[in-house]
Amino acid sequence: MRAVSVAVMAVALMTAPSALASEAPSQAALDRLADTIGYRVTVVDNHPTCPEKVGACFLSTITLTLPDKLPQGLGTDGLSLYFSYVNQLPLVESDIFEHRHINGDVQRLTLKPGVKLRPGAKHVVKLWGVGAQFSIERSMPNAYLVSDGLKPRTIAATRVVIDPDTGLDNIPFVDPFKDEARLATKGGADKMRWLTAERAFEQQADRAAPKAAGVVILPKPIKASQGSGKPIDLTGGYTLTLSGVAREAIAPALTALAGSGVGEGGALPLTIRVGSPSLAAEAYALDVTPRGILIEARDAAGASHALRSLTQQATFERGRLRPLRVEDAPLYGFRGLHVDVGRNFHSRDQLLKIVEAMAAYKMNRLHLHLADDEGWRIEIPGLPELTDIGSKRCHDLGETRCLLPQLGAGPDGEGGADGYLSVADYVAIVKAATARQIEVIPSIDTPGHSRAAVRSMEARYARLSKEGKKKAAEEFRLIDPADTTVYSSIQYYNDNTLNVCISSSYHFVDTVVDALAAMHRQAGAPLKTFHLGADETAGAWVNSPACKAMIAENGGDARELTPRFIERVANSLAAKGIRTGGWSDGMGHADPARMPKDVHTNIWTVLHSGAIRETHDQLNRGWQVVLSIPDLGYLDMPYAPHPEEGGYDWAARVVNEHQIYGFMTENLPANAATMRTIFAEEKSIEDQPVRQDGRRIAGIQGQLWSETIRTDRRVDYMLFPRLLALAERAWSPAPWTPTYRAGESYAWKDKRVDHAALNEGWRNFAGRVATQWPLLERMGIDYRVAPPGARVANGKLEANSVFPGTAIEYRPVGGAWMPYTAPVAIRGPVEVRSRSGDGKRASRAVRVEPAQ
Repeated sequence: MRAVSVAVMAVALMTAPSALASEAPSQAALDRLADTIGYRVTVVDNHPTCPEKVGACFLSTITLTLPDKLPQGLGTDGLSLYFSYVNQLPLVESDIFEHRHINGDVQRLTLKPGVKLRPGAKHVVKLWGVGAQFSIERSMPNAYLVSDGLKPRTIAATRVVIDPDTGLDNIPFVDPFKDEARLATKGGADKMRWLTAERAFEQQADRAAPKAAGVVILPKPIKASQGSGKPIDLTGGYTLTLSGVAREAIAPALTALAGSGVGEGGALPLTIRVGSPSLAAEAYALDVTPRGILIEARDAAGASHALRSLTQQATFERGRLRPLRVEDAPLYGFRGLHVDVGRNFHSRDQLLKIVEAMAAYKMNRLHLHLADDEGWRIEIPGLPELTDIGSKRCHDLGETRCLLPQLGAGPDGEGGADGYLSVADYVAIVKAATARQIEVIPSIDTPGHSRAAVRSMEARYARLSKEGKKKAAEEFRLIDPADTTVYSSIQYYNDNTLNVCISSSYHFVDTVVDALAAMHRQAGAPLKTFHLGADETAGAWVNSPACKAMIAENGGDARELTPRFIERVANSLAAKGIRTGGWSDGMGHADPARMPKDVHTNIWTVLHSGAIRETHDQLNRGWQVVLSIPDLGYLDMPYAPHPEEGGYDWAARVVNEHQIYGFMTENLPANAATMRTIFAEEKSIEDQPVRQDGRRIAGIQGQLWSETIRTDRRVDYMLFPRLLALAERAWSPAPWTPTYRAGESYAWKDKRVDHAALNEGWRNFAGRVATQWPLLERMGIDYRVAPPGARVANGKLEANSVFPGTAIEYRPVGGAWMPYTAPVAIRGPVEVRSRSGDGKRASRAVRVEPAQ
């Protein structure tokens, strides 16, 4: 799963006119103040000298500027300001405010007694947080003002804005990052540098790829060749003949082929034969000749994969294909994508679009993270509070209507804060996935990361207790009310863990699983795997009478309660015929002797900080191990180390396509040869413990966590085109990987890794990615347009791109955009940007200027 990242956000104010008596403000005055107060966040230093008792700190400030004319009717009684700040915030310095941490990332500022605020005044609030903030986009929006008896109001200056050129949601109230020495690193061993336009130019020049030619299929097939002779015209259509497979089993792939301009109704034979015993699961052979198209496969999945390959090649060759022969099969049977809809919600339509894109690139597991501390996103019949309350965030400290407004949701649940999948929505997603040979794995995080469930079930308890239905109220309660344990989770919650020592918690899990299984049956796809999370469990329960009684009866101590929970739930699932999945940190503490034999675990430890240990340990238990290593597969991490690139960065400050493409899944220690640490250090990786003979991972999975991802367009941006690199690594071997030998360690640029093969492979891959833009655009995916690299040499602007053929534009600062085609003389600063394949969207602009 994930550890909280370092990020900063600050907001807020309360105010009173210079001579205003202390009285409650009116609604009109509160509204006016929220609309007119100035608000700016400045990240000052990521490695300052820290105040006493504040370690590993960074400093940011909020500058609040009062309007020149304070609203009439504005008093100070009951006036407060709330904001989200996702780091630990041990010290706030202000001459006018007192600070209180509410829960999670929600913070409150209140005026100190006797403070008088004056029109036009500026007040600077110092925030001493733990960690760092490396990106503007990781500040949380929607700070808001509250006064007793009035509707809370979002401070207008803290709302997100949509960039008309990129289409992305941006944070407008954070000052630009300019001081690389203070802001790019944590100091000390941290060697990270911003990827400026000039550095990007140098990097991209080293990796420059030619435009694709020949076979462009992605992921790369095992064998593919083109023959000589006249191109075969597919645009006139085909006549379909099926053997061993029903049309509905391959219908989505046929629809995708039609989208490339190759449809039914013509004379060219398209024959699909399924059931060939000589081919492995999901494997296929594809022949395109003047006599027609022949597809042979072991199963419907293989036939669909062949049609997807045909679609890509037909799109590239505009329906007139050279003779083609492809023989192909996947490297791994598990090729997954995890999408978090718990932190911020993303719609059914967005998920259906993702399902189609996964099928286009031969991915076959969709891991849906349906609940977390910040939201419950799936309807469970009989438990309406889960969605009536748990799917909403707003200003309600009692949480009787909604959850607290974590992650910058504001008082009214803005952005992606609110929403859930109905039973019908979820069934539709499972049906669509099943039709594309994709298994849906639902995830409900337990026993930690369960705050949305805990608070929702407390609201249910209160409702039924008020109705006098005490027994019904207790049925799904998730806490021991006599528990006096004080704890703080990794995201600073004090109440996010369900109690593992009470029977109602297990009854709740069973009820949710049974409801999900029923939805899967309704969709015609039995529930095969349920992911229970099991990660980042805080130090809860130590003072719970129920847990003390359980420990007295069974022995051990509180540290064993989470493993016992995992073991009990896993065996309950096994009895239902369902495999248990979980995150590796929690699963690793379970006793293999007490677990079912069929167990799925996602390795999410950072590469240089224990990924080998957890992977090999859990492989050696005989479990199904899927690599979810953050610095190679967390697609919510930044594309580049740059303050204008969004995403959390606790595990990596850069996760780009080149990095993912180069991932050596079959020999994890070897990745030290190509991968630096989060501090840009070149460190070796030891092979401890060793992987036992015959053990092999089941596959890999990309993760999209959604703390900073509020819109569907931002989902597209963060996933694509990185997901294409992950799809390639899940399907196709990486020939630069040295053979794994137990106990062998690797260092930076180790010569046992075939770096020449990696470079050659990347150039081929980058060319093929550039051919995919029309397919992605046809699916409605707003993929990331990478900003160009640029420099000024000998008075001329030079620019290049990550992927070949990308259109680049430039302009004098403030001038009109012009196409860039070759080095051009400039006299002053210029801005440079890239455009999407269809020309409809632009990258963020970068600035370069001649040397002074």
